[in-house]
Amino acid sequence: MKKKIESDFIFMLLISSLLLVSCEKESCLPTDGDGNEYDTIVIGSQVWLAEDLKTTKYNNGVSIPLVTDNTQWSSMSSAAFCWYDNIANDKGNYGALYNQWAVNVTFLCPAGYHVPDDEEWNILINHLGGEELAGAKLKVTGRQFWNNNSDQTTNESGFSAMPGGWRDPNDGLFLDIRIRGSWWSATPGHRVDIRGTENSAYLMGLSPKSGFSVRCTKNK
Repeated sequence: MKKKIESDFIFMLLISSLLLVSCEKESCLPTDGDGNEYDTIVIGSQVWLAEDLKTTKYNNGVSIPLVTDNTQWSSMSSAAFCWYDNIANDKGNYGALYNQWAVNVTFLCPAGYHVPDDEEWNILINHLGGEELAGAKLKVTGRQFWNNNSDQTTNESGFSAMPGGWRDPNDGLFLDIRIRGSWWSATPGHRVDIRGTENSAYLMGLSPKSGFSVRCTKNK
């Protein structure tokens, strides 16, 4: 009996070692089409990426069209992305902005993750106290990134929402960086809106030509 226990223990150690080696050789972190890795957070029953998406490619290797020209952006009816003010250097903080057609493609998020729909956003918002309170629990604290951040902001969820601004669907102008963050829902024409001076997080609607941030959640 003792030998069997020792044998089982050695077997479990071997399996654990193999899993550890596998994680070292092939990253255990979600990885996007560009090879960017993302930390994850658990909020209630959901697993989320800990930062906004910043990929220029789908996870099948196909490039997403980069559109810098304002007129071209406002006339798009197919997938596109951009950097706020066309400055890629800020992608580490704010990620990229995508239009609805880019979001509709299954391969936008890292493998095993997807763009959340209204139901999934509402699960998150309700878990954090509802629309009137959730924003304060989602936003990164302080005023390094948010202008006039609410004093009630705690980021207790660990979501670390950033004010990445957005791109107007009518004229292609960039608006509200450091003031507002907006994240696409997979439900057509919907997004979650969070503002620095408020504690709320609301689902709202707007044109599919808009440029918003993307935060991915894990498949179930």
